[in-house]
Amino acid sequence: MTFLFDIGNVLLKLHFQRFHLAILGSENAPLPADLADLKDPYETGKLSDQEFVEQSLDILNHPLTSDEFVAAWKNIFSPNLPMWEVVHTLKKQGHRLILFSNTNAIHARSFLKTYQDFNLFDHHHFSQEVGTIKPLPEFYQSAIENYNLVPGETLYLDDLPENIATGKKFGFSSWQYDLNDHQACVAWLYTQGITLAKSS
Repeated sequence: MTFLFDIGNVLLKLHFQRFHLAILGSENAPLPADLADLKDPYETGKLSDQEFVEQSLDILNHPLTSDEFVAAWKNIFSPNLPMWEVVHTLKKQGHRLILFSNTNAIHARSFLKTYQDFNLFDHHHFSQEVGTIKPLPEFYQSAIENYNLVPGETLYLDDLPENIATGKKFGFSSWQYDLNDHQACVAWLYTQGITLAKSS
């Protein structure tokens, strides 16, 4: 079987409040709407790292250096350990593992370097590299073509319902993952013929 894994709130927990605290001085302070508008262009590779950082600093009108901004931007992840146990077991069982995520160049370089277990994955399909994002069909179609996916032999885990909906349209066996109910995912995998044991 082939497994497609989203990253945010599946393999890695997201803590955007850390970025808010570092940049705005409060975990609950809202980000300017103009900053949110940079997300999709950056995650589809239409903005370079330098352009993203410079435009973000202009919008924030904050006396940060570029390095300080990047450090805060990267400091939003922590591992979801139960899911990494699943990854280790699937790898030992011989399944093909593919990272399947909307992300950006700064984040991707950071988590691939920080978390060595990402080396367990056979491929990665990242939005900033393929030029499109989930849930757009083009993101899924390009993965099918690039990795010769057979939809009926592909299991897909993601935390967002709109992404799962597109996965189902392409025929993937799809599960909307909930960080607060990992066992439900384990039970679903069992219905797909996947029996898990803790990695040693």
